[in-house]
Amino acid sequence: MLTALQLRQFKSWQDTGAVALAPVTMLLGTNSSGKSSLIQSLLLLKQTARSPDRTVHLDLGGEEGTASFHFGDFASLLKQGARPRRVGIGFSFARRGSTERVASGRFQASYGQSASGAVVVQELTLEDGDGQRFRAVRREKGSYGLLLGAANQSQGHSPAFCPERSIALPAHAIAQLGAAGARAEDLSLAIRRELEEILYLGPLRRRPERDYQWDRARPGEIGSDGGRCIDILLADALLPGPERHAIVNGVSHWLQRMGIAQQLQVRPLGRSGRYELVIDQEAVAANLHDVGIGLSQVLPVLTVAFFAPPGSTVILEEPEIHLHPLAQSVLAELLVEVSQSRRVQFIVETHSEHLFRRMQTLVARQAIAPADCALYFVDKRAGSSQLRRLSLDDYGRLLDWPEHFFGNAMGDAEEQARLMFERQMLERQMAERQRTGRQHPERPAARP
Repeated sequence: MLTALQLRQFKSWQDTGAVALAPVTMLLGTNSSGKSSLIQSLLLLKQTARSPDRTVHLDLGGEEGTASFHFGDFASLLKQGARPRRVGIGFSFARRGSTERVASGRFQASYGQSASGAVVVQELTLEDGDGQRFRAVRREKGSYGLLLGAANQSQGHSPAFCPERSIALPAHAIAQLGAAGARAEDLSLAIRRELEEILYLGPLRRRPERDYQWDRARPGEIGSDGGRCIDILLADALLPGPERHAIVNGVSHWLQRMGIAQQLQVRPLGRSGRYELVIDQEAVAANLHDVGIGLSQVLPVLTVAFFAPPGSTVILEEPEIHLHPLAQSVLAELLVEVSQSRRVQFIVETHSEHLFRRMQTLVARQAIAPADCALYFVDKRAGSSQLRRLSLDDYGRLLDWPEHFFGNAMGDAEEQARLMFERQMLERQMAERQRTGRQHPERPAARP
């Protein structure tokens, strides 16, 4: 699980400070305030860690068939007016209940540009939970100094110490570290695993087809648009194994709790090798293609919740899109229950007041502790993103409500009451005038 994130001079962020991440973390705030940039920093590191080129420092994407996201050039990452021209990304992690050699650690890197314009690591710091620290610092002409421990003991400098994919020390550096080299290698592998176990589902999900051809494979990713969602459901329903139907049953359970459908089924279309997804709604079976858009948009959200391996991090952008208020509220219950039962972490960007309000209720019910749900409000002031943690007490009450958090609900209610009172007073005055006019009719003018 990721436990903290920090960005420096990254897009609209000057310095986030150490942003604590919980089993359920929610990012709320205004449009274009910087919420997505927090998410993008992790996706950029994951993309880099999975790059086929081990010499790359940051994989910004753009080349067809390689990376999933195109981040543009280095200037697109750098905060406008930043001095020095460096971007910093860091995170901490901890494996709950882990007995592995590296159960927790910290990654911190800063990036700049070489004389040729290439993106390069300026400083890399890796630290494990026992306090053992390793650093690589860029010197002149592409050489890197290798430093060990809190005292930064120099282990020499060489171009051969250049970090690989941002997160790992190369073989030459590992050998130079001697007995500490194995620890550095284990730490790099643990950091790589944390990044690879991030699953991301964006706000624009793919519309469903009427039927599907199954390739008899079990996908490793759901895709940022949920494009592999149906393949995951087909594999779960059709491949043999002890966990068969676990995902389909989980999805059906939550569709029912949301009041959207009773059940999801996978059905073969004769002997064609094609399959359809059928939704049971009030004793009527319908093809997924023929039901409302809200169901098809939430289906990848429910699927990834049960597809994600224990210990992984699921990033969701606007999971509530096209859902009615009750279903949006139940999403909060999904996040809490799955994070606890399956040890899956959720980082959610949302605009849903219903989702947030239900999270408050769940804290009041003691279904989740305030410390296990980190809630943040993001806005932008003078061109820089600002982050504010929202504190809940044990009864789910928000202790520091931001101004116009979800619009101005109190102001709207006050205005409605004022307008109602004014209209009622006016109607009474008009009625009184009509009544008194009938009681005292005007006398006709005297004839000459």
